[in-house]
Amino acid sequence: MRARIYQPARNAMQSGKARTHCWVLEYEPESPKAPDPLMGWTSSRDMRQQISMEFESLDEAKAFAEANSIPFQVFEPHKPAPKAKSYSDNFRVDRKVPWSH
Repeated sequence: MRARIYQPARNAMQSGKARTHCWVLEYEPESPKAPDPLMGWTSSRDMRQQISMEFESLDEAKAFAEANSIPFQVFEPHKPAPKAKSYSDNFRVDRKVPWSH
């Protein structure tokens, strides 16, 4: 069973970047989830899907996986390019988007 090592994205509901600096090791699902015939809930027999471990650095996560002979795949995080912003651009004459009022 293969594991994924990645940095989680920030919460879409907030602008903060809390809990995005750690690295997470999670197992990939072995089998798809299926509805339970009695209750109709979605379930799986794969118990490794419940395991999620956090590490301070990528090297720690790799070392843990190698020490426990877990095959893994690393997903590098997407870093957005910083955009130059200037307060004076709000008052330019050739502004592309006009004021709404």
